[in-house]
Amino acid sequence: MPRLSNVYCPKSLLQRQTIQIRSFSQTMSPFKPALTLDTINPAVQAVHYAVRGELAIKADKYVQVLADITHKPLPFEKIVTANIGNPQQQGLDQVPLTYWRQIISLLEYPDLMQKHEQLAKQIYPGDVIERARALHNEIGSTGAYTHSKGVLGIRKRVAKFIEERDGYPADPQNIFLTAGASAGVASILGVALRRGDGCMIPIPQYPLYTATLAYLESEPLPYYLSEADDWSMNHDSLLKSVEEGKKKGIPIKALVIINPGNPTGACLSQEAMEAVVHLCYEEGIVLLADEVYQMNVFDPEQRPFISFKKVLMDMPKEIRESVELVSFHSISKGVSGECGRRGGYFECVNIDKDVMDQVYKMASVTLCPPVSGQIGVDLMVSPPKPGDESYPLWKEETDLIQNNLKSRSYLMAEHFNKMEGVSCNNAEGAMYLFPRINIPPKAVEAAKKLGKEPDVMYALDLLDATGICAVAGSGFGQEPGTFHLRVTALCPDTAEFIGRFQKFNKEFMEKYA
Repeated sequence: MPRLSNVYCPKSLLQRQTIQIRSFSQTMSPFKPALTLDTINPAVQAVHYAVRGELAIKADKYVQVLADITHKPLPFEKIVTANIGNPQQQGLDQVPLTYWRQIISLLEYPDLMQKHEQLAKQIYPGDVIERARALHNEIGSTGAYTHSKGVLGIRKRVAKFIEERDGYPADPQNIFLTAGASAGVASILGVALRRGDGCMIPIPQYPLYTATLAYLESEPLPYYLSEADDWSMNHDSLLKSVEEGKKKGIPIKALVIINPGNPTGACLSQEAMEAVVHLCYEEGIVLLADEVYQMNVFDPEQRPFISFKKVLMDMPKEIRESVELVSFHSISKGVSGECGRRGGYFECVNIDKDVMDQVYKMASVTLCPPVSGQIGVDLMVSPPKPGDESYPLWKEETDLIQNNLKSRSYLMAEHFNKMEGVSCNNAEGAMYLFPRINIPPKAVEAAKKLGKEPDVMYALDLLDATGICAVAGSGFGQEPGTFHLRVTALCPDTAEFIGRFQKFNKEFMEKYA
């Protein structure tokens, strides 16, 4: 290859090229980026997700400030992350389940049990090695794609879990493993809803639903839960939502139920669930059951978790064979708290076969759910049993998680109810509280001047004064004229949390009295 200096290039050619470049540059209009807020998909800008919104962003900035040893003094020494149900987050005290991490570690490095069996036996219980071997034989490398629905063997064990829970069989072909329940919800809504279709959602609700509906350009149809009755479902509110949709000419396609509730922590009664199923039958509405907190029930004797699958299957034949149901579950909650592993599933009941083909097609577009998350689903639906070597430690760890969550939730609600201008229903499950804040009129006016919702201003002031990061109730929806916060019951230093909150609330109420 000749060097560039040896290449002959006539002077006249260089001159012509230079003239052409100058001419082009003189006539070229200024560069305009293709992507601006005016040119991107407008549906994206309509999406709002309060859980990781303004408050979380500001809290992250405080974390960076606190990490700088030269920072100016702040009124707090750490950020308390009470805004998101992320149990294993740094600063919280929920440790991973030993059984889970042992099996996952062997699947990530199978040579340890295949080529160094004696060493593995010194480190791991026998049932862990046996379970890891069985999963490895089904899955192979955790770095390889699986079936788009997920590993068949895992889906079969999910079906067995559902049958043992409800007393009715489940078909593994109607079960899809997903990257957390959120991915499953987004997938089903994306298949089910056309632009302008209506979806009934509870208020307050988890912002995933309003965000997804905004992106799909579908219509949220709110129905209000009754705060005065421990956030129970108000059937009249459901009927009103249906009538409002019909008046506006909105085709009502789906109804979302979150049970146990997020952010309320309420558990539905069987009677309320039966009424929901009847409504879906009468109106021809798809029932979407978000049941990711089914393992987080504080008093299973008095208010047990009942799945919508069981309620539907207990109905008369014409109803149980007609109502379309999709149920969601996740490894992010319960006793596992494996949010970052991204594992979940949904089960479809009474969904048209041609529609199921479309659901599968859309699952195929994303190739497969994370393999590590699929393994998590397997461990969630098939934990150690009494008599297994790993059972005693698993039982000890899961009991501690459940008891901590329950005791913290009750303690926080008790103290919220002692604070001036604050009231809070006890949660029956999940991992949140949704206290009501009676914000003084002067504070409401001050918030208006700032262009903010009053509960957002309250939450921002709380963060600035105490380092507690909560989520304003307006991000979940609430009855007009009421204000709330959503806080998690995951903070290890509950007494310190309560003390900080009490002090701030007292000063806030005095300031705006």
